[in-house]
Amino acid sequence: MHAFSEFFLRLVDHFGYLGLYVVMTLANIGAPVGSELVLPAAGALAATGHLSSKWIVIAVAVAGELTGQSIGYAVGRFGGRPFVDKFGKYAHFEHADLVKVDRFFARWGSFAIFICRFIPFIRGVMGIPAGLAEMPLSHFYFWTFLGSLIFCGGFVLLGSALGSHATLVGETFRHYALLIAGVALVALAIYFIVRNRAAKKTV
Repeated sequence: MHAFSEFFLRLVDHFGYLGLYVVMTLANIGAPVGSELVLPAAGALAATGHLSSKWIVIAVAVAGELTGQSIGYAVGRFGGRPFVDKFGKYAHFEHADLVKVDRFFARWGSFAIFICRFIPFIRGVMGIPAGLAEMPLSHFYFWTFLGSLIFCGGFVLLGSALGSHATLVGETFRHYALLIAGVALVALAIYFIVRNRAAKKTV
């Protein structure tokens, strides 16, 4: 994975915004890009003048994510489960993964898209099950855009602030990814439980 990330980092460094757009698109169709490494590095490139603006970096990264997720959604919507079962292995997305995501969708609804924007690997293939479920595009793009904006914006701004130490952000996130995802899910579960109880009291 680290070798792949280094390759994609070089693409961003060499081709600038176009490279970043392509890399983020690939990251969202299952390619092993390592967005949590690329984004802080892109922020650092903006801070050192190799890229003109950290805000443009964020905009391009989000655009790439939306493009990749749109491709995944189209694959799920128009290719269906047979297509995913046959070709999903090339994006490291097996039938067992699809079953897990289906259960997650059943529990959280379209909000699952937002949650999974912060879970490594899963964030890159969420468009496929969303397409399979024929999720309304308005819901799909709203949660994808919001989650991507927070994810990309946070990493780019941290990378811009840290400069040459930006790669530490991605490495730390990757090391504690499961813990971070677990804490986020527990926090969300508590939020919904409290909200449901409050709603019942007002009825």
